[in-house]
Amino acid sequence: MADGGVTVEDQATAHPRAPARTVRLPERDVRRKRPPAFSFLLRMETARRLARIASLLVIDFVGVYAAILTALVIKAAVRDELDWGTVLHETRRTVAFAYLVTVLLFARSSLYANRAERPGLSRIVASLFQVMLAAVVFAVASGQRFNSYYIFYGSLFFATVYVGSLRFGYEKVTGVLLRAAGYHRRAVLVGTGKHIEAVAHALTDSHQRLELVGYISLNPRPDNGLTSLGPLDELPEILERHRVDEVIIADPDFPQEQAVSLVDESHQRGVTVRVAPSTMEILTHRAELVPGQSVPLFELRPPVFEGIDYAVKRTFDVVCASLALLVLSPLLIVIAAAVKLTSRGPLIFRSRRPGIGGRPFDCLKFRTMRTGADAMQDELEEMNEADGPLFKIRRDPRLTAVGSILRRFSLDELPQLINVLRGEMSIVGPRPLPQRDFDRLADWHKKRYLVLPGITGLWQVSGRSELDFDDLVRLDFLYLERWSVFLDLTIILKTIPAVLKGEGAF
Repeated sequence: MADGGVTVEDQATAHPRAPARTVRLPERDVRRKRPPAFSFLLRMETARRLARIASLLVIDFVGVYAAILTALVIKAAVRDELDWGTVLHETRRTVAFAYLVTVLLFARSSLYANRAERPGLSRIVASLFQVMLAAVVFAVASGQRFNSYYIFYGSLFFATVYVGSLRFGYEKVTGVLLRAAGYHRRAVLVGTGKHIEAVAHALTDSHQRLELVGYISLNPRPDNGLTSLGPLDELPEILERHRVDEVIIADPDFPQEQAVSLVDESHQRGVTVRVAPSTMEILTHRAELVPGQSVPLFELRPPVFEGIDYAVKRTFDVVCASLALLVLSPLLIVIAAAVKLTSRGPLIFRSRRPGIGGRPFDCLKFRTMRTGADAMQDELEEMNEADGPLFKIRRDPRLTAVGSILRRFSLDELPQLINVLRGEMSIVGPRPLPQRDFDRLADWHKKRYLVLPGITGLWQVSGRSELDFDDLVRLDFLYLERWSVFLDLTIILKTIPAVLKGEGAF
């Protein structure tokens, strides 16, 4: 198969009773010889990625430069003050800032992602509008004065025209090159019979560079003309055996727990997961249709912070942790003195816990228990009041008098600000669990360890220790999927009253 086409031979082999309407002949001879060197180069994933990003960066620079230049030329011509030397100098003076902000916002909007994931014109316009706002704020804050703000909205208009047109041409040209190289992605459909058939026909009709290897059905084998690859339990073997690039969930009612497992198994093997949504989901979420595709496919990315997101979150963590240590230093000194003077043992307790990716680190806490408390763990297991793999006791006999107070108001967690500065934790994120609890987690629970653990999180502001453990894990998933700096700030602000009330903390 090439270019997403399904040949007569493929369908006859896959299912002898396949209906005639599933057969779609390619519009050209798929056996046509392709230049070997050219085909090999385009199949090199790293080279392709670098070439894509570099070419898009050049296109965006040309578009932004031309937009500013055009706006300045028109402004000077209207005033009858056109001087090309002055215009070029002003363009060079302002293009660096405008281009830097454009690249950062475009990257944030996935406009440098691979071809199948890149948004369309609406996202380009939205990002350029944000660039204009950033430029206006910077200009005003730096003391610049303007008789009119034409240069900003004029540049926005021309940038939309130039960048949009250049990117449209880029999509067309690269599409031709990829077809010439015979590039395609191997995909597997997962779901129930009727949904698999509908999505398969739509994808075949859309002329995508997508090779449908077969399907994995949750119900008895449907009659859809594709090859059955086996049950869902054999997903890891199927992905490796058939060298799958994408898994497409073609069922809006796909069971949630099986979906979590499917996503994790696929991501562990570097396989992209996408969802073909129902019509209602498309209308509800205002999904953006990727040009050239009859079925909108939404990628489920691993919930990790990388690139711009990582830089923003890490900066936020370092600044907040540094300020918190400075402001809370008197309180930290008082707590340290109280712990040291009221009981024997070290001031800081180093709790060895799995962190990002399961790698262990020393989670720092003010000591709240008597020396030798760990040795009593097995004796207290029957008193456990927590749900699932967690271990919690409301009146833990190992706590010291000061420790009980610190635990009630979560003050024992404050030394973890140092863990944040070390890069072992984040201010906001999934709470790190002790090794004893980690060893009892189900596989689907461990998705929360794809990011740095946090001092606080949705657990702390949504019922804390009163919630069912599975609900707590789902809160972590919700945070990972919807992260933003605003969400982090919201959780921090909500943590303060939750801690002061001391409700649910034990």
